[in-house]
Amino acid sequence: MMKLKKLLAPFCVLLFALVACHSPKTAPKQEAFFTWEDSYQRPVQLDTAPQRIVSISPAITEVMFLMGAQDKLVGVSDFCEYPPETSKITKIGGMHNINFEVLLSLHPDVVLIGSMISQKDVDAIEKMGIPVICIVEEKSLEGMADMMEVIGRITQCEEKAETEAARWREKIADLKAHAPAPKDRKSVYYVVGFGDAGDFTAPKGTHIHEIIELAGCENVGGSVTNWNVSREFLFQQNPDIILIRKEDMEAFCSSNPYNKLKAVKEKHVFPIESGWIDVVSPRNIKAVELLREKASAL
Repeated sequence: MMKLKKLLAPFCVLLFALVACHSPKTAPKQEAFFTWEDSYQRPVQLDTAPQRIVSISPAITEVMFLMGAQDKLVGVSDFCEYPPETSKITKIGGMHNINFEVLLSLHPDVVLIGSMISQKDVDAIEKMGIPVICIVEEKSLEGMADMMEVIGRITQCEEKAETEAARWREKIADLKAHAPAPKDRKSVYYVVGFGDAGDFTAPKGTHIHEIIELAGCENVGGSVTNWNVSREFLFQQNPDIILIRKEDMEAFCSSNPYNKLKAVKEKHVFPIESGWIDVVSPRNIKAVELLREKASAL
C-alpha cells in the first residue's frame, strides 16, 4: 500500500498543477479614471487619463492654461483667443459651425464643451466615438472655482486646481466683505449692444450682473429680465457710469442720442477688454477691480 501511495504521489502533484494552470482567473476590475455627472446631467466616464483634449469653450481653454495643462490641448474653438498662445493651437470652428473633419483628424481622447454647443453637435461628436463632457460656464462667479476643480481632475492637475479654486473663493469673499454701503453705490450700465439693432445690457442673474455688484455698484440691468431694453429705459435710468468694450467706445460716445447721456457728457464712460467681462473666466476679477477703481474715484 505504501508503494502504491509513493507511485501515485507524482501524478497527484502533476494533476494539481494542470488544474491550477487551467483554472479561470478573474482579472481585477480596473477603476475608471474619471466619472462625473456633467452639466447636462449626463453620467460621463473616462477610463484613462486623457492626453489629447479639444476645448470648445473659451472659459475651459483659459482654465486649462491656468492649470498648466495647455500641452494637452490639441484643438480649440475659433473663439478661444486667450491667452495669445491659443493662436498656435489648431482651430476646429465656432460654437455653431464645428469642423468635424478637422476635429476627427486630431484624434482627441475627449472634447470639453460649454453651454453654447447644440445637442445635435454633441450627438455627432459622440457618434465618432469621442467622449464629450459638458462643463457649463457658470453664471455665478463663485462657480468658477468648481469649474477649476473639475478641469483639474480631468487634466491631472488636482493640486494646482485646488490652490487656484481656494484663491478664487477667498477673493470673491473678500470683495463681498468690502463692498461699499448701498447709499454710496454708483449705477452702472454695461453696453452689450447698441444702435439700429437695439439696445442690450446684462440683466439680473448673469455673471455680468454679479461683476457689477461685486464692484460695489448697482447694475442698471438688474431691474429687467431680458437682455434687450428700450432706449427710453436707458435714458430714464441715466446711469452714473457706462462700461463698454474698448472697440465700441468711440462709436457709442459719438452717436446720437447716446452722446446726450449724463455719463457720456461727464466722461464717465470706461472701456474694458471684452474678455474680462463677456465670458466667465478667471479674468472677471480684473473687470471687478477696474470698475471698483473707477467708481471710487467719482
